[in-house]
Amino acid sequence: MRTNIVIDDTLLNEAFSVSQARTKKDLIHEALQELIRLKKRKDLTELAGSIEFYKGFDYKKLRTMRG
Repeated sequence: MRTNIVIDDTLLNEAFSVSQARTKKDLIHEALQELIRLKKRKDLTELAGSIEFYKGFDYKKLRTMRG
């Protein structure tokens, strides 16, 4: 879809400085993908109090098995 928008030059330059994008189109696509990824990420604070561990669950033992 084609559209015309006014973009703040300072924001645009800063976005280019932290991106690998070479064109404005690529930069906008990258920004939209990042926005979608961030918005879809589950907020871990929403899980507070909803996780129950099994009785006898030893999280310290699990750490030693990984490492």
